[in-house]
Amino acid sequence: MERTVVHMDLDSFFVSVERLLDSSLNGKPVIIGGTSDRGVVSSCSYEARQFGVHSAMPSRMAKQLCPQAIFIHGDYDQYSKYSSIVTQIINEHAPVVEKASIDEHYIDISGMERFIKPSMIWAHELRERIIKESGLPISFGLSSNKTVSKVATNEAKPNGEKNVGFGFEKSFLAPLSVKKIPGVGDKTYMLLRNMGIEKIQTVQQMPMEMMMRVFGENGQMIWKKASGIDNSPVEPYSERKSISSETTFDKDTTDIQKLRQNIVTMIFELAYQLRKEKKVTGCVTLKLRYTDFQTHTFQCRIPYTSNDHILLTRVMELFEKNYSRRVLIRLIGVKFSHLASGFNQIHLFDDSEEKIKLYQALDSIRNRFGDDAIKRGISLKGE
Repeated sequence: MERTVVHMDLDSFFVSVERLLDSSLNGKPVIIGGTSDRGVVSSCSYEARQFGVHSAMPSRMAKQLCPQAIFIHGDYDQYSKYSSIVTQIINEHAPVVEKASIDEHYIDISGMERFIKPSMIWAHELRERIIKESGLPISFGLSSNKTVSKVATNEAKPNGEKNVGFGFEKSFLAPLSVKKIPGVGDKTYMLLRNMGIEKIQTVQQMPMEMMMRVFGENGQMIWKKASGIDNSPVEPYSERKSISSETTFDKDTTDIQKLRQNIVTMIFELAYQLRKEKKVTGCVTLKLRYTDFQTHTFQCRIPYTSNDHILLTRVMELFEKNYSRRVLIRLIGVKFSHLASGFNQIHLFDDSEEKIKLYQALDSIRNRFGDDAIKRGISLKGE
């Protein structure tokens, strides 16, 4: 059966929210993210992009390119609020919705033409409703699959709409840069350019086996997406509320070093899990169960993050403050709650370029060699 997939993406979402909250920012170049010279750009307005500013760029470089820009640290609570507003509007009107990130959604409306208006009209009216009720600009692309719809959305921006008819996927993609294929990062793009490949059409004309010889399994993915082939389903969205980890000791203990080691190990594993799922947490909880089975939990709200060093500091603060009785501990646990999507963008708010590269390198090693490939130094003691 012919599929119909809509991809909706809020335009410059963080900047748009800031402008909604402060109209004096309208029309001015705005940069969201780390505000220090060692920080990193999370998002920027179209006015700033005209000067060459882009996300993941070091803030010091952005300041050199666009010295007149207004730098804003960012308020994730507000972004989460407006993201939820948009998600609720879409869920009220769409049959199958996948929330891909804090600012983008996939909607499967296959077969709905028999019961409702033509797909393009339906998507247009939903977009208009989102703009009216949230106050935020949004673009969408419509096609037979997720890949082509996402590319169409990017071509429709800012604040536009694009329909790629069934059977026209390859011809729509052909003249575009290979960099516009979803999943093609800077390294893959440079490899393709070094091979003399600039346009998607060139990839379409190559045998898939040749792409696989150069890029392995990733080559098959690139070739299929370049050819407009994507059978991945729109997976219904469900928000995970929390993740947690607990350790019950064989023998009740007051060994401070042992307790700290367990906290470090749990945070290291849970934070990595957050990053794999592209989520951040806004609340940490420490759980202590004493030898008499009395159980106490200690909780605090934090700025949204998924980074070990921030989470470790806050949980250790809870531990040092509340484990003052030095009574035998039977169980210790850590929980992250108030989870939200948007890791790739949000973690740029607080971290330096060096820390971001470090986390990317560590996670890359763990993705390749397994969760136990890297451990924090303190957690190795006593093993």
